[in-house]
Amino acid sequence: MWAAIRLIRASRVFGMIFLSYFWALTWSRLWPSRYDTKPRWHKVHTRNARRMYGGFVRLRGVYIKLGQILSVMGTFLPRAFTEQLEGLQDEVPAAPYAKAAETFRKAFGKTPDQVFKTFEREPIAAASLGQVHEATDDDGNRLAVKILYPNVATIIKVDLKVMGWAIKVYKTFAPIQQIERVHEQLEDMLSRETDLANEARCIARMSKNFAGDPDVLFPEVRDQWTCRTVLTMSFMDGVKISKKDALDELGLDPYAVATKLTEIFYKQLFADKFFHADPHPGNWFVQRGPEGQVRIVVLDLGAASEVTDNLADGMLDILQGMMTRTDDLVVRGIETMGFVADNGDRELLERTTRKYFEKLLNLNITDFGKIDPRTAQQLADVDLRRDELRDLMKSIQYPVGWFYVERAVVIMFGLSAQLAPKLNTIQVGFPYIMKFLAERTAHRLATAKAAAPAAPTPTADPPAPSAASAEQATSAS
Repeated sequence: MWAAIRLIRASRVFGMIFLSYFWALTWSRLWPSRYDTKPRWHKVHTRNARRMYGGFVRLRGVYIKLGQILSVMGTFLPRAFTEQLEGLQDEVPAAPYAKAAETFRKAFGKTPDQVFKTFEREPIAAASLGQVHEATDDDGNRLAVKILYPNVATIIKVDLKVMGWAIKVYKTFAPIQQIERVHEQLEDMLSRETDLANEARCIARMSKNFAGDPDVLFPEVRDQWTCRTVLTMSFMDGVKISKKDALDELGLDPYAVATKLTEIFYKQLFADKFFHADPHPGNWFVQRGPEGQVRIVVLDLGAASEVTDNLADGMLDILQGMMTRTDDLVVRGIETMGFVADNGDRELLERTTRKYFEKLLNLNITDFGKIDPRTAQQLADVDLRRDELRDLMKSIQYPVGWFYVERAVVIMFGLSAQLAPKLNTIQVGFPYIMKFLAERTAHRLATAKAAAPAAPTPTADPPAPSAASAEQATSAS
């Protein structure tokens, strides 16, 4: 019964939003001079963004997660939506202790109080799918116990059904090819985030990748009390990376923190090709090392993902194009990543990309934390007629795997800009970019060499040339 009620409530939220857009489109066609204007559409977008925010807060669960994702993904939604949904990045209200205890008992046949020496009733962190409680073992070691909410798998199944319907309707307004991949990848992401045994494996893998760097720290998993719905780890101290006042108290320069964070992310993307796909500020803690160096604590790796070769290669081409001011490389990178639809208007897409790239290069931005509204509008405005904009959207498809990369890149570099607005993140990542470029070049050469036909191997000494053939060779030379 509760699942049906939830389905009706979610459908009502999306239904009101789409009905609003239906009437807005109808009036814009009947009376374009009054209703088909930028101020009018901004008003419509803002009103519907507020509806979405209010609906997601009431529905909680997966919708909080969806709102967090949409707040940092500007690919498909108007800016009004990302602005309104940013509030969902903050911690959500915690669930009662009884729900956490119920999940733990179903997993291990014991309550948390029977397993741990102490177990705090109030969680130290709450999220859309579960929450974290502090505990201690019999030896007095501090632990963090992450527990999923009961029935979360059933809730996800119901919510994804509504989202699938919403995406199909949305595609009539924004005809982007393969937009269904957003739904598919959200489903994949949620399935991994609700498998805490998978998160334990991701922690082990990424910890191994950074084994040579003592300034990147990960919790240690306690396998005995870890399963699909519960993850028990060592407790990691530190201050939230976005709290500049706390960093000052530790005597740490925000620029040094942002630099270390950026280095970690470039290594994940281009060296390890395995990255943190949910890198919001609450998942990064900072410690002061023994000699005053910055130490980063990495948390919540349930959504950690691999980078596909085409995305890594395409991003490298785009970065090279930006560094060398070569728009051909940027266009090639976009195509390599898989953004160009097979049946799309490639000429329009290429022309728009070059125009946007030229606009970007002509902007003088030295402090990314203080971009004025007019400059931001310049960047956001693609300067196309409505019919061209629709054709452009038909020319774009959503590459497999980009869902995770885009989200991570936006969050990471937004956080970096918040800490150190004038930090040149491309320059910081240059060593990792060059290392990846060298490896890619070596791989291509090796592949080409392996594909080349082998030269015939002589089985015996070649016969001595005749006098006639020797004379011909001499005359030819």
